[in-house]
Amino acid sequence: MLMVLVGLGLAGALLVGTALALVYPKLPDLASLTDYRPKVPLRVLTSDGELIAEFGEERRRPVDISQVPLVMQHAILAAEDDRFYEHGGIDYLGVVRAALSNLIHGGKGQGASTITMQVARNFFLSREKTWTRKFYEVLLSYKIEADLSKDKILELYINQIYLGQRAYGFSAASQIYFGKRLQDIDPAEAAMLAGLPKAPSAYNPIVNPKRAKLRQEYVLNRMHELKYITDDQYKQALTEKLVYRGKRSASLYPVDADYAAEMARQAAVEMYGDEAYTAGITVITTLKAKEQNAAQTALRDGLEEYETRQYYRGPEGFIELPDDAAKAEEVIADSIGDYPDYDELQSAVVLSATPQEVDVSRGAGDVIKLTGKNIKPAESWLNPRAPSNKRLKRGAVVRILVKDGQDPILTQIPEVQGALVSLDSHNGAIRALAGGFEYSLNKFNHVTQSTRQPGSSFKPFVYSASLEKGVTPTTIINDEPISFPANTPGGKDWNPKNYDNKYDGPMLMRDGLAHSKNMVSIRILQYITPAYAQQWATRFGFDPADVPPYLTMALGAITTNPLQMASAYSVFSNGGYRIKPYLIEKIKDGQGRIVAQARPAVSGDEANRVIDARNAFMMQRLLRGVVEHGTGVRAKALGRDDIMGKTGTTNDSHDAWFAGFNPDLVAIAWVGYDQPKNLGNRETGGGLALPIWLDYMKVALKDAPVKPQVVPPGVTFVNDEYYYSEFTPGNGGIEKLGVKNDGGDIPSLFNFLKGLGNAITGGDGAKTSPPAPHSDNNTPSKFDKQGPDQIEKLFGR
Repeated sequence: MLMVLVGLGLAGALLVGTALALVYPKLPDLASLTDYRPKVPLRVLTSDGELIAEFGEERRRPVDISQVPLVMQHAILAAEDDRFYEHGGIDYLGVVRAALSNLIHGGKGQGASTITMQVARNFFLSREKTWTRKFYEVLLSYKIEADLSKDKILELYINQIYLGQRAYGFSAASQIYFGKRLQDIDPAEAAMLAGLPKAPSAYNPIVNPKRAKLRQEYVLNRMHELKYITDDQYKQALTEKLVYRGKRSASLYPVDADYAAEMARQAAVEMYGDEAYTAGITVITTLKAKEQNAAQTALRDGLEEYETRQYYRGPEGFIELPDDAAKAEEVIADSIGDYPDYDELQSAVVLSATPQEVDVSRGAGDVIKLTGKNIKPAESWLNPRAPSNKRLKRGAVVRILVKDGQDPILTQIPEVQGALVSLDSHNGAIRALAGGFEYSLNKFNHVTQSTRQPGSSFKPFVYSASLEKGVTPTTIINDEPISFPANTPGGKDWNPKNYDNKYDGPMLMRDGLAHSKNMVSIRILQYITPAYAQQWATRFGFDPADVPPYLTMALGAITTNPLQMASAYSVFSNGGYRIKPYLIEKIKDGQGRIVAQARPAVSGDEANRVIDARNAFMMQRLLRGVVEHGTGVRAKALGRDDIMGKTGTTNDSHDAWFAGFNPDLVAIAWVGYDQPKNLGNRETGGGLALPIWLDYMKVALKDAPVKPQVVPPGVTFVNDEYYYSEFTPGNGGIEKLGVKNDGGDIPSLFNFLKGLGNAITGGDGAKTSPPAPHSDNNTPSKFDKQGPDQIEKLFGR
């Protein structure tokens, strides 16, 4: 009998040996491991190296083993293969342990795959459960162990393994789940990540928080048993409340620039096709990380503040809550992830509601009490007789605005939209671009795709043209009503008005711009002719078709978008040169080689000059007056002498603008509804758009020195004012427009003082009778389609 068993053993060994001799040489070449090139997604960065976005089916961030913290390595070993550095690819003790466990528990709940075996399977084999596949897996594991170091095998595993949420590898997963670099995670977070490979969908903390917590506790226990963490670290990790980036925030990246990222993605795909998503392409934009975050925050804050003054539309949804308080908190914690936060605008669920107090929870066990003015927007929905689908009651999902040092306010996601874009006025590099309140809610990029009327923010281009026709800062222009009879049978007379329906009589041209007087602008345009103003506007980049040659042009009845306005205002900022906005500084391939580089037009190159330096100088002074004592006086809060700008509010308050700059930086802010409607009779560019612009500029100009104006040749200083040398008072300059010559309408000291007083109470000066039709915001503009020609625009060529 013994001889029979020995014989069978020898036969089995001979059979295995023969199989090894035949199969082993035919195993796959390990070149794909030694020269590992994973599918690396398209990455978009700021100019200072911060990540904006990744695009591709597989989110990866390959790292060297030296970049993986020990706590992460230990968590992986504890969860998957604690004898990894001791066995030769197959852990026989682990096989015996798993077999005994499965025998005792009557199932196949515990496997014995080592990290090496998982690398073999992930790179070369399918996941089918057959003896043939398992045999190849064992042989490949031996081959991998023979050819590669243990550290290299662990590095391959760390970079290749799938961890849910389209994340491949622990570095990508750390960013996706926690918004952190892998180097910055703690033991509790490392254990949660290390628990994912066993079943990424089952243990995904975003989808299954309870099961994920149980798996994390198992990994932490193994880490503690193996002496990878101390008693104190173990206890702290067990009680630590993890905050998941994907659950509580709409953004997964340190820089909030989704609209710009989409522009960069389109450009990369135009160049590389679908390969852009897998070849490790890196797009480096011109954005500045701090400025970009400041722009998006400023825009959100401005729109949220506006929304607190609007009609409350009711809850976003309802969640069925059990009566038991503890169970209700669990339901809220599991459900509220469907309503992501948008920075300080956070989701919450109503626990109880009366006209005097609303109690809400965010699923963390804390009750937030809202009372008084903080629930006033929703007071009509606290009435028991309010419609059931709108009433604030237990289980209603609402929004609270949570700002540091302030009590939370009951509010809602804004319906109003906005945009903010800033440029380096010397080369057109886009430093910040916020295309709307939140990309995940509205992907329409209002910086580049909108088609809106700029209102009074267009007036400076009319004033700039008038300087060439002899109008001066001290030309006296009549601010009195003017009427234009219909020029076609059955047409209507045009009777434009000032915003506030107030008229100050004859006044200086510079004060007309500072206080945005419509009558002054119209009389200037009458004098220089709309055709001349249209031609002049093309110097700043406006298409003649978008600037029809009618008197309504004086009030901004043209079509444009924030990016085009930024480009146009940069001509005033940089001394008269036209530059082209561009977003992409360079593109690198998967090996880090630069394959595309921006070549922008720059100021100082006389080939790019479109207006004389003295015209830009004079306009800077005039637009400084808007800030000093006009409709843009709020901009004085920056405490700088080099800030200039212009407010804008369109007909019926459909659009609110502020266009402002210093000699190096231009920024444009816009607010309006996608389907144009009245923002409110008291809402203006100075009240809505300027505060957004101001919050951004506080960050952008924080460390920038103040730049004084330099007087260019051809300008003469007379009686405390600058003039073109050939257009000084009494020597070629226009003295009056629309003023009687009997001397009775010369502005008095009273009118001068009254004009200065309007700096506080004066309106935007853009309320008019309907001029040209207002364009629908969703009408595609010339910036809408970003095909091959758009790449040229993005690169500034």
